[in-house]
Amino acid sequence: MDFVVFVLEYVFALGPEAFTIMLKVHNEGLGIAGIYPYEIANMKSEKAMNLAKAREYPLLCTVEEE
Repeated sequence: MDFVVFVLEYVFALGPEAFTIMLKVHNEGLGIAGIYPYEIANMKSEKAMNLAKAREYPLLCTVEEE
């Protein structure tokens, strides 16, 4: 859970709301880290996934159209 908060703070530049989003993901399986233009959302998603892969965490981050 700490890693998810780290990713939300580091990649998505979130503050205290990172913990709230992490709990939503933990309890419901889905959360919104932010709303961005497609290119930026894709870049942030890839960065989050690369961090997770490098640290061997099973994190899934997807980009969806609003």
